[in-house]
Amino acid sequence: MTDQIKMIAERIKEIRDIEGYSEEEAAKACGIPLDDYKSYEAGTGDIPVGALNSIAHFFNIALTTLITGEEPHLHFATLTKSGKGLPVIRRAPFGYRNLAANFADRKAEPFIVSVKAGNDDDDYELNSHPGQEFNYVLSGRMLIAVGGREYILEQGDSLYYDSSKPHGMKALGGKPAEFLAVIV
Repeated sequence: MTDQIKMIAERIKEIRDIEGYSEEEAAKACGIPLDDYKSYEAGTGDIPVGALNSIAHFFNIALTTLITGEEPHLHFATLTKSGKGLPVIRRAPFGYRNLAANFADRKAEPFIVSVKAGNDDDDYELNSHPGQEFNYVLSGRMLIAVGGREYILEQGDSLYYDSSKPHGMKALGGKPAEFLAVIV
């Protein structure tokens, strides 16, 4: 478990305690299975970005606040230079960079997601969260599974879907992939 996940877990528990919700109430309101929610608060399990977004939305706080403990402060615009963005430490084989972390009251969460190379036969982990998601492949080739269907995407391809459906992804062809993900 990384230090970032521990800190996020502590913030989730603290805000829930402050707001006076039980774990059961928060999990239900966020659309997260109770055992998963408990593992997020305990810092023992990976916390999918979609789940973080749901938790932040439920508690009416910015995702940036949940991840960093600091409030976003920009209201007009935020500029993120190439290769930059707030890193969100998650699980292998994914790396996330939030592209709008300093913009207050945003309506969507844009990320650049890097997927490490693997074998085409590797499994992928499914997750789900309320809302919708848009994925645009910047480089590489990848498989995105949504609701039991699998889509093969190459550079320039995109997929928009209901993210409450179980979904997962992996890089294909033994090469890494990178994509823009926007969670709404």
